[in-house]
Amino acid sequence: MASDGGAHSATKDDTGDGGPERTPDGHHVIIGGRRWRATDPSIPDSFRQELVDELMAARRAVRGAESDARRRVQDAKTALGERGAPWWDERAGEAFDERIAATIRALTRRRDGSSICPSDVARAIGGESWRALMPEVRRIASTLADGDEIVVTQKGETVDIRQARGPVRMIRGPRL
Repeated sequence: MASDGGAHSATKDDTGDGGPERTPDGHHVIIGGRRWRATDPSIPDSFRQELVDELMAARRAVRGAESDARRRVQDAKTALGERGAPWWDERAGEAFDERIAATIRALTRRRDGSSICPSDVARAIGGESWRALMPEVRRIASTLADGDEIVVTQKGETVDIRQARGPVRMIRGPRL
């Protein structure tokens, strides 16, 4: 997230890990006198770590001048809530749809060679109410599958997620 350039009232991170200062509302961290959007605190630790690992790999790819590196950074930061729709706002609309898509892309890249479940995406961005996001995750997954960014499978066979009933898995597609 772009900085607004000024100093701000902040509080020391109360996690005890010596992390950066945060604004009183917890929405931003203060680093070097600049304000940056904080990672969504509702992301479970395991998913947050996967997304941070993908972000770090993407940043290394930027240094290596890989062709899709900047898109990977954008996806990881959007999935973490650091870009796109503010994580503290209502979770609806096109901006939140992009966070769902970015999370699907980031997790399928991170688990290349393995699959993810739509519920992984919902849990990563949905907080306590992740189950309510399942229809939206499946809807966005259908769009990504249409664009060959992901492949949706059920019992090892490729399926149309719009028609599939029951558990499905998502893997990285040929265009991702």
